[in-house]
Amino acid sequence: MSGIFTFEQNYFQNTAMSNTSAFLEAVNNGYAFKGEKFKIGRAMLDGQVVEGADVFIPFKTLNRHGLIAGATGTGKTKTLQVLAEGLSDASIPVVLMDIKGDLSGIGAAGTSNEKIESRCQQLGVEFRPAAYPLEFLTLSNEKGTRLRATVSEFGPILLSKILDLNDTQSGLVAMIFKYCDDNKLPLLDLKDFIKVLQFVSDEGKTELEKDYGKVSTTSTGTILRKVIELQQQGADLFFGERSFDVEDLMRVSNDGRGMISIVRVTDLQDRPKLFSTFMLQLLAELYASSPEEGDMDQPKLVLFIDEAHLIFNEASEALLRQIETIVKLIRSKGIGIYFCTQNPMDVPASVLSQLGLKVQHALRAFTAADRKVIKQTAENYPETAFYKTDELLTQVGIGEALITMLNEKGVPTPLVHCMLRAPQSRMDVLTDAELNAIADSSKIARHYNEVIDSNSAYEILTQKLEAAASQKEEIAQQKEEAKAQKDEKGFFDNPIVKSVARTAGNTIVRSLLGAIGLSGGSRKRKSWF
Repeated sequence: MSGIFTFEQNYFQNTAMSNTSAFLEAVNNGYAFKGEKFKIGRAMLDGQVVEGADVFIPFKTLNRHGLIAGATGTGKTKTLQVLAEGLSDASIPVVLMDIKGDLSGIGAAGTSNEKIESRCQQLGVEFRPAAYPLEFLTLSNEKGTRLRATVSEFGPILLSKILDLNDTQSGLVAMIFKYCDDNKLPLLDLKDFIKVLQFVSDEGKTELEKDYGKVSTTSTGTILRKVIELQQQGADLFFGERSFDVEDLMRVSNDGRGMISIVRVTDLQDRPKLFSTFMLQLLAELYASSPEEGDMDQPKLVLFIDEAHLIFNEASEALLRQIETIVKLIRSKGIGIYFCTQNPMDVPASVLSQLGLKVQHALRAFTAADRKVIKQTAENYPETAFYKTDELLTQVGIGEALITMLNEKGVPTPLVHCMLRAPQSRMDVLTDAELNAIADSSKIARHYNEVIDSNSAYEILTQKLEAAASQKEEIAQQKEEAKAQKDEKGFFDNPIVKSVARTAGNTIVRSLLGAIGLSGGSRKRKSWF
């Protein structure tokens, strides 16, 4: 009997060793990248870290975009933090959309503990506490450098898409932009656009229709309502001067590390329209202003969008097509975009298919709908003989993830269950004093935080309308005076008035002459003799 147990033990041990060897070979072959790379962790098999099965991320393919997904509390934010640190150390600038407000700790050095030391030992890495160079950006009045864009820079196409206008309404918006260009009416903020919209639907309607075509009052009313809706979400804070130059997102600090720009948008969770507006404008501006780069050894900029569902949930079909187009084309500019969300199904399939790197943390299966999502998610990953992917998705521990990416030839790497390294910066938020100190030391905040209200369409049209109103009032007054004079002259030209006037005049004259004895008559003059 003991011989049977010995045979079975040896069989399973040999099988496990053979399986581990095959797994190690597959990982090493799949993740042996040429050029600069960043070690993110080590692969796991049967719940154990496999020594030597190092998982690297090559910088060369980071412009292929990516996805970080997983349920709340599974470590998505810390993964994002680790990636940002690795990119910064490689002199690659990073932009982080901080929706929850828990990424600021990257500006302070982390502290070690037993768990971190144990993890570092398992992964064969060294923990080096470090604070990273930060720039805080904001769309509101929070502490940081203000992000703005003018309406003219946004353009008629993007504005129409974010307002979800139909073709007729979009044509009217394009007509308004053309009219403003031709008549030197700068569109800087939303009050400029609203003023022009009101002008072309009233006083300027005849002028516009003469040169540009018919103006529908119904369309102008619809556009106005949608602009006001955008204003209600705080868009007035975003549209205006001084306009932010995206080149300032691609800076390198004095010590050679890439700047990490954190966009503080914690107050936009309930204002998805404004968040979508900002993100679309930023992506469009980055695409338009960046030259074609071709294949680069590393990207010029990597953008992480946390809580990405805020973009897609409120997006119209036209807006989704615009985002899909930009994601497809912007990688040739050397820019990578990474979406971070709880459910991978939050990202439309057309966009998901463009994402090369996938970091999948654990998913929860509480309902039938959850199980369906898990099955769909598992089908999006490469097939593997080492894991049952759909089962593993619910068993992945905190700080672990399933990873696959594209190699230099564009071929997906083997799917691995990876233990991830810990961030070297603080895994907590900065204090208010620390945050204020970083914001106050900014080299660009003073430039962009200056409030400018240039002479634009609102002021020009207001002056024009006031001048026209003043001229109209003056003309009306002149007409009134002329009418009064005419009425007065007409009174004395009346024959009856003239007859009465003559009779009254003769009577007065005779009375006066009679009083001095010079009036005519038959009376004889008395003789002196």
